Amino acid sequence: MKMRTRFVASLILSAALSSAALANETYKFDQSHSTIGFKVHQFLGTTNGRFTKFSGEIDIDREHPEKSSVVARIDVRSIDTRIQKRDDHLRSAEFFNVAKFPDITFKSRSVTRTGPQSGDILGDLTMHGVTKPITLHVKLLTPISNEVKQTRWAVTTEPLKRRDFNLMFSQGAEAVSGISQTVAINIEVEATRAQ
Repeated sequence: MKMRTRFVASLILSAALSSAALANETYKFDQSHSTIGFKVHQFLGTTNGRFTKFSGEIDIDREHPEKSSVVARIDVRSIDTRIQKRDDHLRSAEFFNVAKFPDITFKSRSVTRTGPQSGDILGDLTMHGVTKPITLHVKLLTPISNEVKQTRWAVTTEPLKRRDFNLMFSQGAEAVSGISQTVAINIEVEATRAQ
């Protein structure tokens, strides 16, 4: 009787562990099919840019979305505004200072479901040596299923203020260029389920 009880308990424990393992799925950013972009206004128009090198992981718990998490890293040296001279200036010590601060990182703290295919992700954004909390508003564009290995997400957030991250040019350059303090963020991520 004791042996049978132990066997049943062992089966229950194995099933529980298997269920827990299946509950969490990890998806990795597909850099070639994703976009991390930004937009900033100036006197003479609008500058659109993007980062071409980045990585990230989304750990999803389908049964308990609030237990999901996200981490991401952007290589600041990959900034691309389509003007080489401007990109070199942005990488310099006067602005991003990539020699000292090569990465922008995000690490989630909490996830809140806001709709059937949407949620808010509160996390820490570290840029130029400064860490600030931000909330990402996420919309799932491709529903997650056992059959589909890729998923796509649209991500928005409130505009970031350059001053909050000490990303300021000299006073003269700021006045002449008329660069806005706020930077709009545009992110669309395609992620592939890890094997």
